[in-house]
Amino acid sequence: MTSQPDLPLDPVAVSVHLGEVPEAPRHWESDVILRDGSTAHIRPITADDAELLVDFYARVSDESKYYRFFSPMPRLSERDVARFTQVDHVQRVALVLILQGRMIAVGRFDVVRDGEAEVAFLVEDAHQGRGIAQLLLEHLAQAAREREIDKFVAEVLPDNTRMIQIFREAGYRVASGYEDGVLALEFPIDPTDTAIGIMQGREHRAESASIHRFFNPTSVAIIGASRRQDTIGQALVRNLVNGDFTGRVYVVNPSAAAVSGMPAYKTVSEIPGDVDVAIVAVPAEAVQDVVLECAAKGVHGLVVISSGFAETGEEGRHRQRRLVGLSRSYGLRLIGPNALGIINTDPSISINASLSGLMPPRGRAGFFCQSGALGSAILEKVNNRGLGLSTFVSAGNRADVSGNDLLQYWEEDEATEVVMMYLESIGNPRKFSRIARRVSLRKPIIAVRSGRTTQGVPMGHAVRKIQAPPQAVDAMFRQAGVIQVDTLEDMFDVAQLVAHQPLPRGRRVAIVGNSDALGLLAADAAAAVGLVVNKAVALDAEPTPEDFEDALDDAIDDPEIDAVVAVYIPPLNVSGEDIANVLAAVGEQSDKPLVSTFLGAEGVPELLRVPDVAGSTAGRGSVPSYPAVESAVRALARVVDYAVWLRTPGGAPVEPSEAAADEAGPDRAKHLVNRLLLEHPDGVELEQGELSELLACYGIELWSTHPVSTLREAQAAGKRLGWDVVLKATAEHLRERPDLAHVWRNVDTTAEMRDAWNTLRDVVGSPEQAGFVVQKNARPGVPIAIRSMEDPLFGPVVSFGISGPIIELLADRSYRIPPLGERDAASMVREVKSSPMLFGYRGSEVVDVSEVERLIRQVARLQNDLPHVSSLDLSLVLAGAHGSAVLGAGARLDPVSDARSDWFVRRMPSAPGDTIPD
Repeated sequence: MTSQPDLPLDPVAVSVHLGEVPEAPRHWESDVILRDGSTAHIRPITADDAELLVDFYARVSDESKYYRFFSPMPRLSERDVARFTQVDHVQRVALVLILQGRMIAVGRFDVVRDGEAEVAFLVEDAHQGRGIAQLLLEHLAQAAREREIDKFVAEVLPDNTRMIQIFREAGYRVASGYEDGVLALEFPIDPTDTAIGIMQGREHRAESASIHRFFNPTSVAIIGASRRQDTIGQALVRNLVNGDFTGRVYVVNPSAAAVSGMPAYKTVSEIPGDVDVAIVAVPAEAVQDVVLECAAKGVHGLVVISSGFAETGEEGRHRQRRLVGLSRSYGLRLIGPNALGIINTDPSISINASLSGLMPPRGRAGFFCQSGALGSAILEKVNNRGLGLSTFVSAGNRADVSGNDLLQYWEEDEATEVVMMYLESIGNPRKFSRIARRVSLRKPIIAVRSGRTTQGVPMGHAVRKIQAPPQAVDAMFRQAGVIQVDTLEDMFDVAQLVAHQPLPRGRRVAIVGNSDALGLLAADAAAAVGLVVNKAVALDAEPTPEDFEDALDDAIDDPEIDAVVAVYIPPLNVSGEDIANVLAAVGEQSDKPLVSTFLGAEGVPELLRVPDVAGSTAGRGSVPSYPAVESAVRALARVVDYAVWLRTPGGAPVEPSEAAADEAGPDRAKHLVNRLLLEHPDGVELEQGELSELLACYGIELWSTHPVSTLREAQAAGKRLGWDVVLKATAEHLRERPDLAHVWRNVDTTAEMRDAWNTLRDVVGSPEQAGFVVQKNARPGVPIAIRSMEDPLFGPVVSFGISGPIIELLADRSYRIPPLGERDAASMVREVKSSPMLFGYRGSEVVDVSEVERLIRQVARLQNDLPHVSSLDLSLVLAGAHGSAVLGAGARLDPVSDARSDWFVRRMPSAPGDTIPD
């Protein structure tokens, strides 16, 4: 079961107790994607919705009304309308779905007893079958959990099979019974793994469907088409026509009778046929009017090429928020604004709805980027390398459609075997990680992330700043199996390998070539990136094709070899065609990857290509070539890491019973956090007793410390502890001193404590400012630190490292995003460069690493369970041969208005400050 985040005492409940009518939480309102890929808006009902409700009810069929109320109820009385629209958002909660300004569905629950509520839905007949009731159930269940309700009940007529199916297919454990001809259902609404899995499956299908509409249109309208050369409107028309689009093309220009030989229409509404996708290239001020026209026409999606939005400043950001809100409220998804456009090279579609005049060749890779200018350069590079693309999206400001949506589509797209992404920002990194981890199991994802060090975000991208360090983002990519590279060149180097060659089984390579110098360079490069050269074959400067083929076959047949690097530099006046034929033949038949440096060529040269029955420029088995052998080896090493990730099971997340000292521990921790936040609504640093209690809930024992301000108090504390104690200064400016002059160990008598006190006072200053404490002396061990934090975008983050100033300066820490798999903690311990200190470095004792891993898992579980723990730091843990001692720790609690509720409901992302237009 997935743990529900802790929820402190709700101020809304306090308002109800005081007789006030509270407002619904803001996060209950959001845009959502329906089953068919269109959008709608979900929000709490208000008293102002009376007219909307009456109109909605009038459009509902008599049968649906009967299923809802168990009797004929042709219209709602004024009393009914008031009862249904006036709710307190605590005991009575109702959510409505709004599309194009009309209510199309309503769902509600009413508390019938403590912890139990009755739930019901009504969906307009014209919109049934679009997954609306499932969405309402998800959102109502999350709202109920926030109101401390743990069970839903429902009464359903036996022949209302659709509603019964909705409840049974939600992933909850549904119990049922008959009474008076009515089927009574009840089910707990805990977010079980099954329920979350079902929700995420629906999310995947809906988001994939929304992108499928863009890539597979039967008709496209270019709004803002122009007759003038060197204009955006003319380029869009030219590229769409020259790309041999198989569907209908309509052009919209209010002041022209024809554009490029096609009749022009003054508005979208005048177009005689249906329009699936609209390409918008009008001034920014006119785009909102275009949205309304397209919605009235029944357009499925918009590609907004127009600039003048968030990239221009505050006024543009406001315009962009209005554009996104308007589009979604009318059911439209949007790519852009400020986008380059979209491309699908499928011959049955062949759409180039972009500003690039270059239609890339058919290939196996899907590409997503955000920058329009960069998109043009990428398409040029793809063409030069002979790589080929299946689909391409340049999303510009990424106001709506994002990389997450494209991943959902590419996961099931049979034409896409490799995913390439250039990411300038990540709006929802936790969702990206979840989707990418699933996609990476089926096809490789290669990503370049700009702003990797500075965490900078382009001006047009409205995303919250990531508080976690860059290393945490890198860890997220590794956990998800994403092949992260540094440059676009590196991306293409890796892509041309995974698109055409099989994955390696290990790190052992053979180098076959006719250049000793390049062979040595290849061997050095392999050693630098963790590959092992098990065989090096040096051929003559002028090898025969037979010699080259024999050497390659011998290397590939060798069970001690996992991949082959071929180097061929031809002698003067030799074309190398015979050697190319050998490389292509061997590459096509080999079950091990073969990369080459052939004539210094880049990409997949014509001579090394294998014909592809699917119509791609180069088929499986084509041999990629790299101008520098070091590039070939680096690309191979990255693919090896991906192959190792694929073969290494992640393991199931740690179960609560393992992570806690007892099964009730996490519940006690949540009650403790709730109580403390009720006492300190603005947040609080935990005192030692509170922190000890919290950690104990997860099986972590914090050694007690005794604050002292005088020598007499220090001596008394030492006696109470039976001596063998430590006197140390804990003030923040002192406790990380590299010379450890703030610590005096092995104090065992009154005299020794006097010496320790006087010495430390001379070194660190007054006791009042030093924060002296007395603590029992611990066994020797390696100092380690385990930390966690709650990031507003990531959610929980956990890190591990050896303690010490050198380690801190070198930032030698490992990071993971909980929940951790069973092997994650072990990997965290071993991947820090200082890890040999835990395994007997220079004759020291090997520490109890399993205990260290246990502590990491406990901290990760605690942080995953408790989002209101904004930071937790086990700052000093001594890891020894016989266990670990947690000597120092700190934690802070902070209120969280929306405690990860998006983990349990489908919700479209919204930029900070987004508003929904009237």
